[in-house]
Amino acid sequence: MKKIDKIVDYLIREKVSTTEVADALGKAGAISGIEPLNRGHYQVGRIKWVYACEESNWTIHDQIKDIEENHVIFIDSFQCFDRALVGELVCKYLFVYRRARAVIVRGKVRDAAGLMQENWPIWCTGCNPIGCFKNKPEKDISESLKMEYREKYDGGIAICDDCGVVVIPEKKADIDLLNSLYRIGKQEEIWFDRLDHYNENTYEIVCEKKYLKDKFYMEKK
Repeated sequence: MKKIDKIVDYLIREKVSTTEVADALGKAGAISGIEPLNRGHYQVGRIKWVYACEESNWTIHDQIKDIEENHVIFIDSFQCFDRALVGELVCKYLFVYRRARAVIVRGKVRDAAGLMQENWPIWCTGCNPIGCFKNKPEKDISESLKMEYREKYDGGIAICDDCGVVVIPEKKADIDLLNSLYRIGKQEEIWFDRLDHYNENTYEIVCEKKYLKDKFYMEKK
């Protein structure tokens, strides 16, 4: 199994939160402004990055027509302003027919009532009934910009929960990150144990790290 697949497996098996992953990335990796449309979902998967541009979602339809199954679809926006990028039709195609794990929209969505009724795992910046046009844009984004964003997101790992979305770039999905995730998971376990069972306050736990001076405790851990 590849290291990146081991990381995906560990994240899903342990249901590692976006908070813990962001900590493992050095307090980084969150996609700003993204919130869950429907609460209570937890999804992890490899990313497929697509985009809309020039107030048109033509490029989205083109890029998802043969998209691989079992991915997290990350939809970006260039010069679409406040228009919704996708709605119920696109989301149904992705979830029902392409078996997407999640859809992340760095922009607005429409058909909110339908998307909420279906309770699909969607993360976005909000809702807007006014969507993009369907005509082919006269001007596409540059190849260098496509390359930049694909390098940043394609093949990476998205972790999505009620707190938002954190992305692990493919090049950072290595053994050091996996070890950092193990370490943070163990630290969280210790911190809550000391809070719940050792009558310590958060200053003693987080700042002083009193547990490190408890040799008998640390030997057990």
